[in-house]
Amino acid sequence: MATIQDIADRLGVSKGTVSKALNGAPDVSETLQKTILETAVEMGYTIRKRREKKKLCILTENLEYEEPHQFGYDIVLGFRQMAEPAGYEVEIIDVTEKLQKASSYDVFMLKNGYVGAFVLGFSLNDPWMKDFQTAKTPAVLYDNYIPANPNMAYVGIDNSEGMELAVSHLKSLGHKDIGYLSGALGSHIMQVRNSAFFHAMRQNGLKAGPAQTGSSYYITQCLERHLPRLLDMGITGLICSHDLLANAAMIQCQQLGLRVPADISIIGFDDLPMSAYTSPPMTTIRQERAQLGKSGYYALASLMNGIAIGTLLLHARLMVRSSTARPAT
Repeated sequence: MATIQDIADRLGVSKGTVSKALNGAPDVSETLQKTILETAVEMGYTIRKRREKKKLCILTENLEYEEPHQFGYDIVLGFRQMAEPAGYEVEIIDVTEKLQKASSYDVFMLKNGYVGAFVLGFSLNDPWMKDFQTAKTPAVLYDNYIPANPNMAYVGIDNSEGMELAVSHLKSLGHKDIGYLSGALGSHIMQVRNSAFFHAMRQNGLKAGPAQTGSSYYITQCLERHLPRLLDMGITGLICSHDLLANAAMIQCQQLGLRVPADISIIGFDDLPMSAYTSPPMTTIRQERAQLGKSGYYALASLMNGIAIGTLLLHARLMVRSSTARPAT
């Protein structure tokens, strides 16, 4: 376990200079501070010296969390409900690509005195996703998976279970021709749900091919490109990768003169607060978001205590409302 003196000896600078750099003193140049921080991380100083600060951070990107109706609100709340009574100060950092490029994940954590992070909303292309592969500072990622690093864990719901619930529900109502619309496959979770759809269809003995699916980054683009094609194929059931897409699909189908659910049944994913109030109220797969936040803290506390949790999945739950029914005969 490295000390300040070890870092000073490695770099050939004084112990005082190292101490100043680690504490962000303005009289140490940015270049030297960066070198000292990177060396400290490399030598393992992060874990040993910063635990006593008892500071955790929630790193968010592309995720709304400030209002109760927003998806991330309950996740953040659940994490704080566990972390703060345990004596940790929790800070929320809205992460940008510029911030990620300015320093590595480990250096950022050391510089700001954080001993662990809960990571929400990152895409596969984010610079720190590469850093996480070898990072030494514990982090728990929601809906992202980093293999072979004992300092990283993944929490989420069992998306395969959720998709199985959705497909089985439609099958039980008598639907055989089922389509799937998704956000862009540039995120881990969209890839997981896409694969889970095909698996669930096969498990239920139903036809499953690429022609039955469509994905795009923008909701409007996804509907314009793929919904008419799926309807022309004669689908009577549609599963969407998230509730916003499902709601837009319901509106679009209604504008085309189709009745939901009399002519087409539609299922969402996530159970956003709005889902109970769409027209008609949406059948969807529920994520217990407060429990996900609490699980994020549980996994992070385990990592910080040397317990290498890899994946922690919560059960999915089907919320049956009025957007699904037996297909028209």
